[in-house]
Amino acid sequence: MTQAAASELDERVPGRRWTVRLDAAGRGSTAVRISCSRPGCAEQRLPSAAAGRAAAIDHIKSHLRAAAAPRATAYCACRLANCHTHLPDTGRPRTEPWRCGGPVVLAVVTDRENRWWQVMECCSRCAAATPGAKTAATSQPPTATGHPASPAAGTAPAAGTGVGAGTGAPQFSHHQAAGPLPAPRSAPVRRRPPQAKIAQRIIPHDLRPVVLRDELIELGDLFRAYQQRDQPDLQLLADLQERKARAFTTWADVTSEGPLRWEARRAEQAAATARLQHQQRTGGITGGDGPAVDRLLSAPGQWEHARSVLAYVADHTPLPGPDARLLVLMLTLRTAHTGTGNLVGQDLTALGLSDPQDLVEKLTGCGWLSLPGAAGDLLASRPENATPITVPSLAPREDGTGPFTFGKKMRPKLSGWAQKVISDKKLRKAKATSASRLLALTLSTQASASGRLGLGGHGVCLNALTALVPAGAGELERLVDQLAAADWLTDAALSDTHLTGQLTERVLPLTCPLPTPAAGSR
Repeated sequence: MTQAAASELDERVPGRRWTVRLDAAGRGSTAVRISCSRPGCAEQRLPSAAAGRAAAIDHIKSHLRAAAAPRATAYCACRLANCHTHLPDTGRPRTEPWRCGGPVVLAVVTDRENRWWQVMECCSRCAAATPGAKTAATSQPPTATGHPASPAAGTAPAAGTGVGAGTGAPQFSHHQAAGPLPAPRSAPVRRRPPQAKIAQRIIPHDLRPVVLRDELIELGDLFRAYQQRDQPDLQLLADLQERKARAFTTWADVTSEGPLRWEARRAEQAAATARLQHQQRTGGITGGDGPAVDRLLSAPGQWEHARSVLAYVADHTPLPGPDARLLVLMLTLRTAHTGTGNLVGQDLTALGLSDPQDLVEKLTGCGWLSLPGAAGDLLASRPENATPITVPSLAPREDGTGPFTFGKKMRPKLSGWAQKVISDKKLRKAKATSASRLLALTLSTQASASGRLGLGGHGVCLNALTALVPAGAGELERLVDQLAAADWLTDAALSDTHLTGQLTERVLPLTCPLPTPAAGSR
């Protein structure tokens, strides 16, 4: 090292560094205290963290406004601390030493929780490498004499040098406050031209026909505007989803991309769901002329889950007959999520089964049901000592999945809905059989929003009906009469292929409406 270089190094002074901290004032209190490492700053106490944080930031700003400009001859304060602000201390020597460089700056660093703020006089390279650091002022380049340039008398300081910079600037003090804090310098950001998007997909600028591209761009803007609404409009949302389905279908035809066609089908389903929710909220399928219906199961997803449970039980009941079907249905709804549940004797006697103990013994004998004791103990159990039951076929598999897709919060809703239907007061007064109660459950999931049986009110196919309710054609007529006598069904007509009719107004809250055929086709 030459003598001149050594002399220049000796003249360099350590970079300044000071810290403002925000700490709790004591236990059991929301008050905080502000401390500053500068010797002339007294401790402050504030009533809350929010007030303390604002006061701490104002304190830092006052220091920066009163600070002398960064000294071009200062030794990097970050380098003095082994650059721990931006180089993690791994305990092992680094292969290459950190090289400071660039002009000296005043950098402000804070933690993520805003509990401390640190100002340090360091090189610009360390400031750029420190996460979250902001540059408040930059030193002037040295002149030919080796000293930093000073602004001429009577002129404003150069941009980026900080307010009050110069040889006559006041020293650090939290009592002085000058002009506004200079904005931190940042590199210019290159911005790409905006791209038109819809459903997180970029709309190609060369998509043809042009009318399709214009439609997609407009739909994207409309969907984004809908997301900013304060209140939902299901009718408007359904219209947008239908337009999206048509546009994506055309897009798929033009580009032959399979995912676009799949997105179009999703839009059709979303439109149908939105229309059904709108009909359910407004009370009918004719534009909301009828009274609103407050249903026990209020969402289309819940209605589909109810239909899925009925279909599953129809395919997996291990014993024949309506009594076994009804019992398996109720046990399935009790154990659907984990394969386990609790049961008391009243739960079985309320089903109106001819011989519940014999049925339970047969279900345990074939392995479908598992009990800790005998069937008689289950029938004698009371709410204070409920019997734990297990249905092995409903337990989750190794991958965590089961036969149903609904979660643990949905299971009690479905179970309560089924219990409400089969324990209907008029069904109990009419001494309805298991087959009648099964038919009531099934018809409540096979009607329109207004209560007309079948999709679009055209009736329920007998083949589908007898698959869900184990009864022959001759017995089905008797079951329909029982439901009519219990004020469950009116205007019933049984043909060779379909059952038509209208569910009474009193049971509409228990229904799970079918989707309307016209949804998604407009």
